[in-house]
Amino acid sequence: MAIITIPSPGFGTFRLKGTEVKQATEHALEVGFRHIDTAQIYDNEADIGDVLSQSNVDREDIFLTTKVWFDNFTKDKFIDSVDQSLEKLQTDYVDLLLIHWPSPDHQVPMSEYLPELVSCMHKSKTRSIGVSNFTPQLIEEAAEVIGKENILVNQVEVHPLFQNRHTVDYCNKQGIQIVSYMPLGNGEVVKNSLMSKIAKKYNVSPATIAIAWQLQQGLIPIPASTSKAHLAENFSARNIRLEKEDMDAINELDTNQRMIDPDFAPDW
Repeated sequence: MAIITIPSPGFGTFRLKGTEVKQATEHALEVGFRHIDTAQIYDNEADIGDVLSQSNVDREDIFLTTKVWFDNFTKDKFIDSVDQSLEKLQTDYVDLLLIHWPSPDHQVPMSEYLPELVSCMHKSKTRSIGVSNFTPQLIEEAAEVIGKENILVNQVEVHPLFQNRHTVDYCNKQGIQIVSYMPLGNGEVVKNSLMSKIAKKYNVSPATIAIAWQLQQGLIPIPASTSKAHLAENFSARNIRLEKEDMDAINELDTNQRMIDPDFAPDW
């Protein structure tokens, strides 16, 4: 796999649809985001495709991610579903194609769906591939099927209140990049008194501090927002360098309580 640089932070589109996601994506591009994250199950690929096709930002300057939903994991559905995603996104390729969640209860074996993911890369439907919501054990199993060198990222929940240390540390050691979703903890992080205190010290928002904390660790956060002002705050985190005492203080906020844990989630 060629060396792939993922712009960070990225713009997440979970829960955004229709006019809302179109306007938010336009705003994200205007403030400087060049990494857009979507998924088949978000039901917004076509809306994002409309924006990207009309944007004055060149397609090759945008890092576009989508994810295959587990209903499409069987060999007869996988590549067709990716083709449908590409059609909706109005592009010939995505930059990163992910397995959104491991197959619930291994209903479809990795030996069936992961080779299809690799095939999408070989057929130039995606420039790189990876997984999402995989535990270290599941990544080990995946590596036996397609090789660890093919797994560019693992996209997982990470924020100051849930730091997911076991998975993050494992992926760091394996050279697998972490894309962190829900980096503001569904808004709970910005309400935290310590985050507010640190934000005042740097004269920025708590959200900016939360994203800077992740960037400083080499994570790739993908915050979502519909507000252009908030998007600009999120993107400006690239310019913040937190002092060690502040990084350490935020590290102490970990509750080890995840916010995303659906009934089809793996055994964490």
